[in-house]
Amino acid sequence: MRQLIKISLLLVLLNVSAAGHAGSDTVRLTMRDVIRMAQESSPQAVQARNTFESAWLSYRSYKAEMLPTLSLSSSPSLNRSTNYVTLPDGTEQYARSNSMRNNLSLDLTQNVWFTGGTISLSSNLSRLDLLGDNPSHTYYSQPLQISFSQSLNGYNSFKWNRKTQPIEYRRARKQYAETMELVASQATMVFFGLVSAQTELEIAKLNMAATDTLYTYGLGRYNIGTITENELLQLELNKLNQETNIINTQMSFDDAVDQLRNFLNLSSDTHIEVIADDSIPHFSVPLEQAMELARQNSPDMESMELNRLNSESNLAYYKSQAGFKASIYLRLGLAQTADELPESFRNLNDEQSVSVSISIPILDWGRARGRVKIAQNNLELTRMRNEQNEVSFEKTVTRTVAQFNLQEKQVEIARRTMQTAQHRYEVARHLYVSGNSTILDLNSAITSKDSAYRGYVSALSRYWQLYYAVRSLTAYDFMNNELIEQQVEYGR
Repeated sequence: MRQLIKISLLLVLLNVSAAGHAGSDTVRLTMRDVIRMAQESSPQAVQARNTFESAWLSYRSYKAEMLPTLSLSSSPSLNRSTNYVTLPDGTEQYARSNSMRNNLSLDLTQNVWFTGGTISLSSNLSRLDLLGDNPSHTYYSQPLQISFSQSLNGYNSFKWNRKTQPIEYRRARKQYAETMELVASQATMVFFGLVSAQTELEIAKLNMAATDTLYTYGLGRYNIGTITENELLQLELNKLNQETNIINTQMSFDDAVDQLRNFLNLSSDTHIEVIADDSIPHFSVPLEQAMELARQNSPDMESMELNRLNSESNLAYYKSQAGFKASIYLRLGLAQTADELPESFRNLNDEQSVSVSISIPILDWGRARGRVKIAQNNLELTRMRNEQNEVSFEKTVTRTVAQFNLQEKQVEIARRTMQTAQHRYEVARHLYVSGNSTILDLNSAITSKDSAYRGYVSALSRYWQLYYAVRSLTAYDFMNNELIEQQVEYGR
């Protein structure tokens, strides 16, 4: 019996597996395998990659807005209709229109981020054909035209985008790295959930074998009158309880297998074997270094900065809408008309156009002033929340690092507790078989042994969850001394 216990203990700790499913269709997974598969194909990881790709495309689109754009356009039209027209002498009548227009325009446009204006360089050519009994045509060319539009005191979206868009992209990169580590932390939890379920099943099988042996032995002692009927009934009750426990633990094990399959996005007919390693790395995380790295690499810090800038941007927008508004449009160019195409590019005439738009609010019943006040209040509220969030963030980092640094000791204590409880059970069983102990002492030893098994698996699971929680907060691998963010470059 002692040899059976030792073999089962070794199976639970070092080679926990889904018994009965070994074969060609079985997937054997270590914790590292589960983490790798989760980061590749789990729904959470897929969603994180899609989110990051969207952020990258958005950032690329923003950068494209700061570059010049070149476009070629044309809008030919044919007009055969009767229209109501006013003649030069002031009389009005219906006239038949029969014409065709063709044009071609090449435009180069550049946004000016520091002013919020737009400057354009264009070249245009158009032709008007009068159809009918006396057909004719005319060309109109604009070889060169420069235009500039500018709001004199309006909201400059280019300037604010230049501040916020790089932060948005940095936050997305850091969020992706953080999410991958959180997926790893969840993967360890699901992995050890299956390990724990298998541990419970192995414990139940072990206890069932032990209680069956003890009941058979107790029945013999009862027949010769060395134990009471009450004690024999207790042995029988232990055996029945273990039979029920095996059924319950088997169902829990099947549920844990299904949960791991779903988490890894595996088919329902995939058999899984998990291989648990009870070794852990031996290192501690310096709090000051972790705090500095968390400030540098956590997306939470970027989110706080982005919230502040967005609030300041909203305030600037409502201020620009509250008072005097003006904009200007300038256009300079060269143009000519002629009946023949070459002639339309000779003796070009200067063209200048200047227009100014002015808007002065007179009566709005305080709406603009109210919007500005709301934006100011929101900015102050954002600053206050950022201060609170920063304090909360520092506490989270401090608490997580402290818990991780203590967890290695917790694992060692749990290991020694398990070994001691196992030895106590063997002693208690030997004493009971020899008639020097009661069934209550034996039941207490069994309970302590089972609890110690569970505690050790739980301590291992907690260690790895905290390990990846520290990585998610700092984007740093303290075991290998490297930044995690360097491993999530995205660019296609």
